[in-house]
Amino acid sequence: MKLDNKKIFQTLNPNKVWVPILIGLGIVFAMFYFDPSINAKNLSVIFDASLAWIFLAILVIIFRDAGYVYRIREVTDKHLSWSRAIYVIILWEFASAVTPSVVGGTAVAIFILNKEGIKLGRAIAYVMVTAILDNLFFVIGAPIILFFAKGNIFPQSKVLETQLQNSMEAIFWISYALYATYSLVMAAALFYRPRVFKWLLIKLFSIKWLRKWKHDADEYGNQIIEASKELAGKSFKYWLPIVLATIFIWSSRYLMLNALISAFVPLDIHEHIIVFARQVIMWIVMMISPTPGSSGTAEFFFAQFFTQFLNKYTFVTSILWRLLSYYPYLILGALFLPRWIKQVFFKKKKKKNLE
Repeated sequence: MKLDNKKIFQTLNPNKVWVPILIGLGIVFAMFYFDPSINAKNLSVIFDASLAWIFLAILVIIFRDAGYVYRIREVTDKHLSWSRAIYVIILWEFASAVTPSVVGGTAVAIFILNKEGIKLGRAIAYVMVTAILDNLFFVIGAPIILFFAKGNIFPQSKVLETQLQNSMEAIFWISYALYATYSLVMAAALFYRPRVFKWLLIKLFSIKWLRKWKHDADEYGNQIIEASKELAGKSFKYWLPIVLATIFIWSSRYLMLNALISAFVPLDIHEHIIVFARQVIMWIVMMISPTPGSSGTAEFFFAQFFTQFLNKYTFVTSILWRLLSYYPYLILGALFLPRWIKQVFFKKKKKKNLE
């Protein structure tokens, strides 16, 4: 397999930060303009926020990113130093932030790990492992947290009519079924029968109207086989910290919003569970968004899901939520990318010439 460097660098482009920023700002200004309940006076409610809870929200974000850095070091058997792992995570998050959520930053992540000195087969294996674990957290964790939410997971909103609310529930459960199926199939392919998976893939894409993608299917099957070889024989000691880190990462991702909402309004235990559970639904909605990093989609649907708790604080909380959880990765990625390119390409090239 060869990586298309040109295509990768089209994604890893610092100039792309403006697209999601402009989309996000456009939605925010549209909400400000069309919603009579949002005005300049209401924006002053931001000063009602508890600084202690804001600090906790920021701390949770830092913990989440630390979890990502720790996990990528463990997944790569500590091939990456702490500083290199930080670069990898920041650029991975940047790639996810400037591409539509349905696309994600998988190819970019493989490229980054490969350029950090990890063989291509291993890079593919490591990225696939993180993707499967992330999906399994949702597949296994969603029913548990939804059970504790006692059915109060879909928002009741004047903006979202009953038919649309029913459609959202249908979209969630269909998406959940697809994620569960995909995760189980990929886990079986990667850890149990990679060659059978490739054979089935080739058979599927031998169908007349799918034949033009047969070469890509063959290539993907080879990637699975190669990745499976790299992961074969990994011990329990290898998997335990990675699984625990995945649980920690996603719990931190969701708990940040719990802390942020608590900065404006007090929540009891059950309300905390509902806020946490609704973020699972939000995640699915954002995953099918066609915009980079779900820009605009996230800002709009935030109000529908959490107005019940926030009321007059909804607008400012949605802005703070995106400022803390999304925009920093656009800025950090744009700052780190040129340095990473210089370190990985030019320094290595110079070192090779000297040798």
